[in-house]
Amino acid sequence: MKVPLSWLREYVDVNIDVDELAHRLTMAGNEVDSIERFGHIENVVVGEVLHVSPHPNADRLRLVQVDDGDGVHEVVCGAPNVTEGQKIAYASIGAELFDAYSDEPGKTRKLRRSKIRGVESSGMVCSEKELGIGDDHDGILVLPKSSVIGTPIGDVLGDAVLDIELTPNRPDCLGVVGVARDVAALTGESLRMPTLEYEAGGPEVETLSKVTVVDGDLSPRYLGAVISGVKIGPSPSWLQERLLAIGERPINNIVDATNFVMFELGQPLHAFDYDKVADHHVIVRRAMKGEHLTTLDGVERKLDGDSLLISDPSGGIGLAGIMGGENTEISDTTVNIFLESANFNPQNNRRTAGMLGMRSEATLRFEKGLRAGLAEVGIKRCLRIIQLVAGGEIAPGLIDEWPGKGSEQEHVDLTRRDISRVMGVDYPSELVEATLRSLSFEIGSLDSGDSGDDGWRVSIPYWRSDISIPEDLVEELARIIGYDDLPATPLSGSVPRWEPGAKHAFRQKVIDALTAYGMKQTITYVAISDELEEKAPPPAPKSNGIRTVDGIKLDNPVSGQRATLRRSLRAPTLESAARNTRTWRGPVALFESGIVFGSQERDDDDPLPSQIERVTGVMTGPRNLSIWGSSEDDFDFFDAKGAVEHVLETLGLEAKFIPLEDSTYAQGGSAEVVTNDRKGTVLGSVGVVDDAIWERFDAESSAAVMFELDVEALYSLIGEKTRADNYAPYTRYPDSQRDLALVADSEMRVGDALRICTQNRLVKSASVFDVYEGGGLEEGKKSLGIRVTYQSDARTLTSEQVTRAEDQIVMRLERELGVTLRGQ
Repeated sequence: MKVPLSWLREYVDVNIDVDELAHRLTMAGNEVDSIERFGHIENVVVGEVLHVSPHPNADRLRLVQVDDGDGVHEVVCGAPNVTEGQKIAYASIGAELFDAYSDEPGKTRKLRRSKIRGVESSGMVCSEKELGIGDDHDGILVLPKSSVIGTPIGDVLGDAVLDIELTPNRPDCLGVVGVARDVAALTGESLRMPTLEYEAGGPEVETLSKVTVVDGDLSPRYLGAVISGVKIGPSPSWLQERLLAIGERPINNIVDATNFVMFELGQPLHAFDYDKVADHHVIVRRAMKGEHLTTLDGVERKLDGDSLLISDPSGGIGLAGIMGGENTEISDTTVNIFLESANFNPQNNRRTAGMLGMRSEATLRFEKGLRAGLAEVGIKRCLRIIQLVAGGEIAPGLIDEWPGKGSEQEHVDLTRRDISRVMGVDYPSELVEATLRSLSFEIGSLDSGDSGDDGWRVSIPYWRSDISIPEDLVEELARIIGYDDLPATPLSGSVPRWEPGAKHAFRQKVIDALTAYGMKQTITYVAISDELEEKAPPPAPKSNGIRTVDGIKLDNPVSGQRATLRRSLRAPTLESAARNTRTWRGPVALFESGIVFGSQERDDDDPLPSQIERVTGVMTGPRNLSIWGSSEDDFDFFDAKGAVEHVLETLGLEAKFIPLEDSTYAQGGSAEVVTNDRKGTVLGSVGVVDDAIWERFDAESSAAVMFELDVEALYSLIGEKTRADNYAPYTRYPDSQRDLALVADSEMRVGDALRICTQNRLVKSASVFDVYEGGGLEEGKKSLGIRVTYQSDARTLTSEQVTRAEDQIVMRLERELGVTLRGQ
């Protein structure tokens, strides 16, 4: 909120330095983010015109003698209004003034000594335009007679604009009067409220127009007024200057009047062309689903059934609290006006504005919640301003539809015990009452009954929608009296030690395992866009009552890119990996552990979404940095599979990998991770990302591999019994390695062969070192090379013992998988 100091001074005397004012406001909760200063020009001071005489060589020029406190200077001046005895703005040589003859906004020129028609001019007597404070260049700027000669012009005409960063609960300070009220309380000055009186005449307003509020839950109060015979034109300079100082563009006197009152009092208003409203009947209702309205910015808006519409019998004429309709816009030909001042439901206003992407100063105020009484004050003030700047006759009375009358809280009871409980200090009763009255609260005594705890009944004023409980009033006392005056009380008592829960420790164990594997953790938003999720759809629905088909929409998303709760981590993790490939040519190995959401197959009385914890990892690019002696091969399926195996090994679990059909993975390049038991619990998946899917993310690497693990499923198997990191001694006996050259069906899973090998009690490990399909083999066959390591913890194995174990393995492979030794 921008607050010009000159505007602020209309309502309260400010007798302290602007920096001190900013400090006090900040300490009272209204943080002043910056101070912009205007009108402070070097080498321009207050001067007095001592003598005026004709120019000897020009009829339209005059010679003016000016006293600036340091001496008398002769200036050549062409202004028709210069006379002796005036206090004026005198610019000496070297002053940087605005160029009054240039069409380029903000252009300046340095004043130099010069001769004008043969007479040397030692400076300039300035106009408003040359000082940059107005557009008048027809004559010089005449200062008040009380101005002191030699005073810098910035001290007389300069202005400062406070840029205040308001907290969400203070919509009253979204008006200059609200800030002035705080300033009055902080400085002990009196508040001067703006005048609301205006002259009315002609027929009563009820005979000229009609208002029907259909949906009172969305419009608790709606007021209307009619002004006849207005003259549309530019606003007077004082009004334009007020708006320009806060960054608003003047439009015309009617629109400027409504904007002025909004920034003055915090109440948004809107003016309709009265003659364009069908039957002069305003209807406040919900829009019909699919109904269209073209707003003032020329955009046709498609509305839903929850948007509040201002309409007439023929259709919509405005979006309530957001923007008016193009069909009732004030134009140069407008003569009669219907003025709206209303109170709209803040949640509905915020939802509609967010849905349509229409943020405005009006929605900013309505969505914070305004009290119904402010609408009446706002419309009366606006009628006075319109009559002042545009003339016209105001119909007596106001149309006042108030469906929500009596629904607002009227008072809050505050006791001395409340103050002591919250602040830890006892303020004197006189100080409490004086502070609350300085903020314009009306207070009365509160009967304490038998409790003996005296207090006050405080009426909630029409401008304070944030006051509802005693703590709100205690906050008012603290911020006005000053937080610095609160006694410092050291903390006492013991701080309990935080112990992580079992599930937290389990989650961290999974994260640590992946980090140890060389991957980096990422964290993304839980709310994403439908477009992102569609790039890598969630896995197909599984059992456990979880449906991942329908996304869960947020009622009030911060943006369209954060409108849906994610159903999997696939798309966000792939997006993170792809983004890294665009700025990095080395290995990218990322994972995220987080919550995904699904809708529950439950009764209607329990509609909450389910939350499932998953971990998803993506690897892409070269496996190693490009340095001498390192492999520059890209990540492949086995790297992702190795990450999964590392996690399972850390948790003390065994699993097998079986072929999987999943649209995100390449055909024939993915596997499902299941427990190595009869139950076969699904733990996750791993595979090569399908090329078409990977291309959707605009990555600058050729391929990616990905894995997913269901942390909930892992925890259900392990629970609190995560494997401890116990010491295990190395065996003292050597190992022995043998290679098996096997021929198997092409469809046979290599994992099954490895499982049979490792189930032998003398086998320490088994791994595949070669897979071949092609010439020299029967069709539908493949050759496998498996390296088996034999070792015993009790003795050195003999050749015969190793051979016997190998024969046992080969027999099982032949019997269970139909595998034969190559060459047989």
